[in-house]
Amino acid sequence: MIDTELGPKSVKGAKAGDDETLRREKLSTAETEPPPEGIEPDPQWTAEEAEQARKKYLLTRFWISARGYWTRNGDKLAWPCTIALLALICVNVGFQYGINVWNRAIFDALEQRNADTVYYLSAVFLPLVFGSIALVTTQVALRMAIQRRWRSWLTKAVIARWLANGRYYQLNLIGGDHKNPEARIAEDLRIATEAPVDFVAGVIVAFLSASTFIIVLWTIGGALHLAIAGSTVTIPGFLVITAVIYAGITSSSMAVIGRHFVQVSEVKNQTEAEFRYTLTHVRENGESIALLGGEEEERNDLEKTFGNVIKQWALLARQHMRTTLVSQGSSLFAPVVPVLLCAPKFLEGSMTLGQVMQAASAFAIVQGAFGWLVDNYPRLADWNACARRIASLMMSLDGLERSEQSDALGRIKRGETKSNVVLSLNDLSVSLDDGTAVVKETRVEIEPGERVLVAGESGTGKSTLVRAIAGLWPWGGGSVCFHADRQLFMLPQRPYIPSGTLRRAVAYPGAADRWTLEKIKDALDKVGLDYLTDKIEEDAPWDQTLSGGEKQRLAFARLLLHNPDIIVLDEATSALDEKSQDRMMEMVIRELPKVTIISVAHRAELEAFHSRKVTLERRDGGARLVSDVDLVPHKRKRNLLLRLVEKPLPKRNGSLRR
Repeated sequence: MIDTELGPKSVKGAKAGDDETLRREKLSTAETEPPPEGIEPDPQWTAEEAEQARKKYLLTRFWISARGYWTRNGDKLAWPCTIALLALICVNVGFQYGINVWNRAIFDALEQRNADTVYYLSAVFLPLVFGSIALVTTQVALRMAIQRRWRSWLTKAVIARWLANGRYYQLNLIGGDHKNPEARIAEDLRIATEAPVDFVAGVIVAFLSASTFIIVLWTIGGALHLAIAGSTVTIPGFLVITAVIYAGITSSSMAVIGRHFVQVSEVKNQTEAEFRYTLTHVRENGESIALLGGEEEERNDLEKTFGNVIKQWALLARQHMRTTLVSQGSSLFAPVVPVLLCAPKFLEGSMTLGQVMQAASAFAIVQGAFGWLVDNYPRLADWNACARRIASLMMSLDGLERSEQSDALGRIKRGETKSNVVLSLNDLSVSLDDGTAVVKETRVEIEPGERVLVAGESGTGKSTLVRAIAGLWPWGGGSVCFHADRQLFMLPQRPYIPSGTLRRAVAYPGAADRWTLEKIKDALDKVGLDYLTDKIEEDAPWDQTLSGGEKQRLAFARLLLHNPDIIVLDEATSALDEKSQDRMMEMVIRELPKVTIISVAHRAELEAFHSRKVTLERRDGGARLVSDVDLVPHKRKRNLLLRLVEKPLPKRNGSLRR
């Protein structure tokens, strides 16, 4: 059954009946480039090569949308903040160089026991430190502002595409790598937008630092002269060469040791998302589980799911241990190596203590710049995995969007009726996303004020037909046409109860303050929920507090507030007893006498509240409409059923419409 409630929705012919959806579509296409076609694997590729190509394309797909933040349709502050951050990085590297020069001067003054110079340099040190601190603090603020605004922009763009045209629902009906979209949008997208800013800033800092302090090392260290077997070997820029070799060893070691980091991190993130989903599923279905006594089975399932999480964490811990071995060893050796290299020149008097300390400081900075990969490889791997997960969701949305624009699988068209008919189904066929027919060639016209009951055995496609009418099911053929400016409101079997106050739950999907307190209380009173009026402003978990029958009564209260033109009831009274069901239907007919009702139900008692009954029957190649009868007599005949089956059917409880 449909788990979300729609309405009221204005249905206007060629606009597919939903201006708000079109607005969101416009927003999503403005903020992101059109979805690219997915790559087709080469038949000659091995399974591993095809998987590698897919993963590579996923990163490309992520950047196609993500880079839109810096385009004309992106954030107006994106470039100003980015340029300001780059300027601060450059100035901060200058301060680093100043501190490095100060380091040399202070040690030279100490070696010479020059008190005046020491005191002077001590005074100079404070402005250098405070300036560097101010720069770094501002740099952090700007960097996090870019991350925050980028995440906000891209999250809104993805959510707009996810919610447009019921895609959030359609993802449950198609195959693809898009499980747990809520975790991908909330967590993976956060990491996918935070890490790149840190990486780019880190790379720029590393490049500028390495460029600046390599010159310092080359200038201070000069050439190293070694006497070997009676001859002298000269190594120009020996400190620079040593720094490059040292960084090359550590970086290559990290690349080899952590080559499986990305894959392990990606699997770990997926298992974490599945565990969160399982916990949420238990919470949302707590009442049913408790009534059935299914705690033991749920615990076993949770323990199994959590066991997968622990297993992946253990594999990830091993990767962290290996990378920590390299990074920790590198951090311990880096300060010592330049001192040992400069020791011979210092002992022979060709290098001062200040030069040794300046060289050590510069070597550490160069080593840190070259060793950027060593320090950031785990996080880079985590970003890689998160970017691929959000890109997989984007690709699934791309597929749905392309299918909306293509007739390859067949699309149900939505338009506007040309006469007084409020709703017409014209050769409507409903199929699965793989082309399998569910309902075939249905032609029905419904006039204003009619109350139509759609009947049929389970599995004949009644609820699927309702989804097609509501616009949630796009695949098929034919068209669904509404009268202009008519509002459609749907009541599913499981009404959606949002978080917040009871007042908000009754007013949904309208704003809680759209109606006065008296009108909301009156609506609750008419559906038999008057005992809840004292709690109307209470913020409580109403989705867990209300029973199934109370939720369905609350959904009928929404009808009274929104006063739509067309109501679609999909087993909307299944949780009510017969007397309560009768009272609800009588109340709707009394309070909304002009409303058009389309009901999907199994109970025969509901026929008394409808003027017409159409029946679906399962056939080869898809269910078909086999009968359309008046439950109450009409003064004039109407050509409402245009085509049923190949041969006439016997009359059923009334006159068969031809």
